[in-house]
Amino acid sequence: MTRHHPDSLTLMEYSAGNLSEPHALCIRLHLDKCPHCRSQVDTLDSLGAVMMEQQPKVSVSGSMFDDILARIDSSPEPKPRSKAHPKTDLLKKLLGQDINNLPWKRQLGDVSVLDITGKFPGQNEQVVLQKLVAGGKAPAHTHRGTETTIVLQGTFSDQNGVFNQWDFVVLTEQDEHKPLALGSEDCITLSVLSAPIKLTGTFTRLLNPFIR
Repeated sequence: MTRHHPDSLTLMEYSAGNLSEPHALCIRLHLDKCPHCRSQVDTLDSLGAVMMEQQPKVSVSGSMFDDILARIDSSPEPKPRSKAHPKTDLLKKLLGQDINNLPWKRQLGDVSVLDITGKFPGQNEQVVLQKLVAGGKAPAHTHRGTETTIVLQGTFSDQNGVFNQWDFVVLTEQDEHKPLALGSEDCITLSVLSAPIKLTGTFTRLLNPFIR
């Protein structure tokens, strides 16, 4: 069960088609497993269609924007759909193989990475798969920009809570954390970064010039 979700503004940007391809992928993967967020996007899509049909009669005011946010936030929990997007097929189509069989490169300690930015030509962000071995710890770090992450497999915890498969999290320069992989399964995440991370540990911070 997903517990961490995109906020309403992010879902609105997704519905409007304003997100970059990597960010939209993270949202879509989350929507495949989260009926509540999927219902919010359906509501936004419907509202967008009505507004398009009524143009140019409808003008978007600040109060109307607030009303839309209130409406999607108060949407009742929907019943699960019998038909969902094929998550595994979407990932395999992107990666060409199962995530556990990828050519991982060890980065630091218990962390391995695979940079897949090249699969999104024309994008300014870095797109990285990260694997934290079961029971392993990632080095303490903060962010030089924004990091959007979705959990593809396993579970990790940090000072913000426990994040399970398909959970969604956004971190900024104000966030410092040291993820720990829980359970017996490697934790694999997909992250979109606007800038490299910044290591904050006593010794690992010496490696910052080499982090890209």
